[in-house]
Amino acid sequence: MRVVVFGATGMVGQGVLRECLLADDVTSVLVIGRTPTGRQHPKLREITIPDVGELAGVRDELSGVDACFYCLGVSSLGLDEVTYTRVSYDYPVAAARLLAEVSPDATFVYVSGLGTDSSERGRVMWARVKGRAENAVLGLLPNGYAARPGFIQPTHDVVSKTRWYRLGYAVTRPLFPVLRRLFPNQVTTTDLLGRAMLRVARQGSPRRVLSGRDLA
Repeated sequence: MRVVVFGATGMVGQGVLRECLLADDVTSVLVIGRTPTGRQHPKLREITIPDVGELAGVRDELSGVDACFYCLGVSSLGLDEVTYTRVSYDYPVAAARLLAEVSPDATFVYVSGLGTDSSERGRVMWARVKGRAENAVLGLLPNGYAARPGFIQPTHDVVSKTRWYRLGYAVTRPLFPVLRRLFPNQVTTTDLLGRAMLRVARQGSPRRVLSGRDLA
């Protein structure tokens, strides 16, 4: 299986990349992003581009791939809707549109979030924007999926790039087993999420919006 990962330097992307490199049936992993991961692996190849919304230069690289895991994202804190839309809607939709042209049968998993507003009409800005992105991805690709994880605990040395998130994860780490028991449909880990996304690429899913136990 040939896999593409967008946003492999973020917390979710790090976990997904790790699981892809460990999977025996994944033969190659192409990472596309704005900064290099710093990782070395026989399966891994990276392309660094300044603008992830401009993908014409990697068109041929995406031809014939089997799965694309879109993990690139940004916190909405402090951002206006125009700026947030650029990263959280324009970028993933550009990737999905290109995959629809050059690899129409590929599985495309867009990492969204718990609370995303698929109606696109709610008051919460980030939820509306991600709802638009989900709807666009599902409309463009027959094997498109939206993953809506809740709380994600980083594992296996995965680290968030956001300082406040790192502090929060450090505080909650001892409580994670309790949170997992109390909220099994809202709590997961980076490795479980990565394996769940690979499972969808292998087997598909009857639900195109994935949450809870779909991602465990």
